[in-house]
Amino acid sequence: MKEKTSITLSTEILDGIDRLAGTRHSRSALIERVLRHYLRQRKRAEAQARDLENLNRAADRLNAEAAEVLEYQVPED
Repeated sequence: MKEKTSITLSTEILDGIDRLAGTRHSRSALIERVLRHYLRQRKRAEAQARDLENLNRAADRLNAEAAEVLEYQVPED
C-alpha cells in the first residue's frame, strides 16, 4: 500500500533526481528505490554492529579457552 506524502527538497536535489530518473521513471519511483536501498543498508549495518558487539563481549572468554587448549598441546621437539 502506498501513501501520498509531501516533502520539500532543494532545487539541486530535484535536478539530480530528475537527471537520474530520466524520462523512464518518476521522481517518486527513484526516491522510493533509493530509500529502500538505504534502509536495507542501515538494517544490515545495525545487524553487523550487534554481531560485533556480541563477539567483543565474548572475546575474553573465547581467548581464555583458546589459551587453555594451547597449554594442553605437546610441544614439538
